[in-house]
Amino acid sequence: MTTMNWITISSQQQIEEIKEKSKSKPQLIFKHSTRCSISSMAKNRLDKSEQPSNIDFYYLDLIKYRNVSSMLSSEFDVQHESPQVLMIRDGRCIYDESHLGIKMEDILEQAV
Repeated sequence: MTTMNWITISSQQQIEEIKEKSKSKPQLIFKHSTRCSISSMAKNRLDKSEQPSNIDFYYLDLIKYRNVSSMLSSEFDVQHESPQVLMIRDGRCIYDESHLGIKMEDILEQAV
């Protein structure tokens, strides 16, 4: 079983890189609040899942990088929630889910 290989987001510039990469492979952003137990539970569930090779997984500490989190909301026209996953394909958000709705099987369905 492969463990999750999170790519940390720490700058707004990475959002442009993610949009570019999403033209050839789905990109998933997990917005995590380090102060929220539901967020920790959602991350833990993803961590226990096998990471699919056809999706890149990004991790954003939205307490530490609030500016990046705000940019995501406006860039992809999604309401800010925490925890939240955003599936980026062809430069736009095609799927977002939050709280206990975050499930690997739903993410995999969106990636096809």
